[in-house]
Amino acid sequence: MEMKIKVDQNDIRLDKFLGTNTEFSREYISKLIENEFVMVNGKVVTKSAYKIKVDDEIEFEDGLVQEDTFEAEDIPLDVVYEDEYLMIINKPSGIVVHPGAGNKNHTLVNALKYHTDNLSDVSGEFRTGIVHRLDKDTSGLMLVAKTNKVHELLSDDFKHKRVKREYLALINGVFPSNKAKIDAPIGRSKTDFRKMEVCKDGKQAVTNLVVEKKYKNYTLVRLSLETGRTHQIRCHLAYIGYPVYNDPVYSKNVCTSYGQFLHSTSIDFIHPITKKEIHYECPINGEFKEFVDKLDKESLL
Repeated sequence: MEMKIKVDQNDIRLDKFLGTNTEFSREYISKLIENEFVMVNGKVVTKSAYKIKVDDEIEFEDGLVQEDTFEAEDIPLDVVYEDEYLMIINKPSGIVVHPGAGNKNHTLVNALKYHTDNLSDVSGEFRTGIVHRLDKDTSGLMLVAKTNKVHELLSDDFKHKRVKREYLALINGVFPSNKAKIDAPIGRSKTDFRKMEVCKDGKQAVTNLVVEKKYKNYTLVRLSLETGRTHQIRCHLAYIGYPVYNDPVYSKNVCTSYGQFLHSTSIDFIHPITKKEIHYECPINGEFKEFVDKLDKESLL
């Protein structure tokens, strides 16, 4: 939920003003500021002590999960693999991974809670089992931890790049070469809460791209990440001028409700307990598959 407030006081701390003029506590406001959910006159402010002036315009998003309860829900799960330690889920497009502001229910975590009582809670109640995440409209393979020990071991594997994942994406335009490496730092957009952007003060982000098929107006590409930044693939592809097709945030084209054509298609890792090599692949599906099937018949180059 986004809100706008016109300042009617002079030389007052940002957190104090918002704490007084909204329903939120000053402590919660400070967390919003720290997590880059507050803008003054169109620019993100990250210091609670920032002094605002009369006629400044404050925009902020209630983007953090507040302490509350949520329930298990009988939502169908496509479980690709499961044992007593972990699960691999094929997440459909359109489902949020964990509860957040405006999404307390109907998330993957709600479904996981219904499926099993055995989930890690290292990341808190609202992220039980979640070792890594996919965007709401990104589909495909996700790892879920059932115990805290496994969660910590998998997190360490992600940190040290021992978990290998590949994505498939349909991008707008015909990509000129057969492969590329995009090495550009990413940070939160200074003007749009929903977006990330390539910026000098961002965190290092590296995306590898290999072309799978070229069509008349599109390219199907396979992607692997050397880093795991928020919206990394979508942000990087938009930055180089080839945004993911149907992306409602990073593409300027009209998009359907399905969202970006981006799919986590394979995952490889060593099981943290059994030490067995785990490899799973999952093909694209839904509207993404239907669109590509049509392209294969009509305009493959």
